[in-house]
Amino acid sequence: MQHTSQIKANLLGFNKLPSQTRVVVAMSGGVDSSVTAAMLKAQGYEVIGLTMQLYDHGASVARKSACCAGRDIHDAKRIANEMDFPHYVLDYENFFKQQVINEFVESYTNGYTPIPCIRCNERVKFKELLQTAKKLDADCLATGHYIRRVEGVKGPELHRATDRDKDQSYFLFTTTRDQLEFLRFPLGEIESKEQTRNLAKQFGLSIADKPDSQDICFVPSGNYSELVKKHNPDALKPGEIVDLEDNVLAHHEGIAHFTIGQRRRLGIDHSPEPLYVVKLDPSKNKVIVGPRSALGTQSFTINNINWIGSEEFDSREYWDIKVRVRSTGLIIPAYVYPRSGKKAYVKLVKPERAVAPGQACVFYHPEESRILGGGWISRKTS
Repeated sequence: MQHTSQIKANLLGFNKLPSQTRVVVAMSGGVDSSVTAAMLKAQGYEVIGLTMQLYDHGASVARKSACCAGRDIHDAKRIANEMDFPHYVLDYENFFKQQVINEFVESYTNGYTPIPCIRCNERVKFKELLQTAKKLDADCLATGHYIRRVEGVKGPELHRATDRDKDQSYFLFTTTRDQLEFLRFPLGEIESKEQTRNLAKQFGLSIADKPDSQDICFVPSGNYSELVKKHNPDALKPGEIVDLEDNVLAHHEGIAHFTIGQRRRLGIDHSPEPLYVVKLDPSKNKVIVGPRSALGTQSFTINNINWIGSEEFDSREYWDIKVRVRSTGLIIPAYVYPRSGKKAYVKLVKPERAVAPGQACVFYHPEESRILGGGWISRKTS
């Protein structure tokens, strides 16, 4: 018999045979998580699939572009049957409503632009699901996210995915050091989504050609204001749309209908130049619009910072790093000045367009691979 000390670390980093390594896989029913589970099963790991039912999926069952729908739960269970490993569905509907949906509605009501997928990863998948995996005596929790976990000198680090087009680092900046110890991301080294789909076909998975999810799972219509109205009917109060000089240009049916940078559906006639939403003022229930040049922001504050760098965040007067201020934005140079209470002041080297309160500001090492954490953008200061 081979002693443990003589066994090299397996592909997940454990000094034991794959057959002795229990892996819980978070399964959404999509291609990525299904390939993750199938790949680990094929490599000889003991795989257990867990799928979370997060919301009343009624209206979403037939939609091809939504995730977490009822059909996805059935797809996940079918994949587990095809690959012959146990699969369980966990009911987190009430918890998800409390921790994600309610905050989403409140944020839009207060003029913020929320990102519920980050909150779901932070509060549900990497907290509740991770704890469930530990209760099942798993060695780790694996997900289908496109991001890399790299063993560094001072412990595991979070790095961008090899496929930069699919990289999900912006949505995972709240991952803590303790969580990173337990998490694994087998798709982080995949070079393209095409490669993932080819793996699905090689494993004979019935979902190999399933479309990617595109919408927020609990907004079946894709209309956020409808959800806000459903959960908080008093939130959509009529108000004014004004220019930068506070001149009334039109009226709106609730600020939840608008986001920073929005150009279409403003209801403004006869404008000599294109107008954009540059600010939302919930205290006065006003939508402020202006020219494209008014969208530029060079400094703002952030709060609720999560830091996973090797040094302590407040060990320096400022950090000369790079940041991303929206999921589709570029990674740009910035100076980040730590403040008390997990807050910071961010100074961009160059102004960035449409910096929206409620969005995330994610920190990257200057060489742009390693994620150092991030925070939530509050009301911009300039």
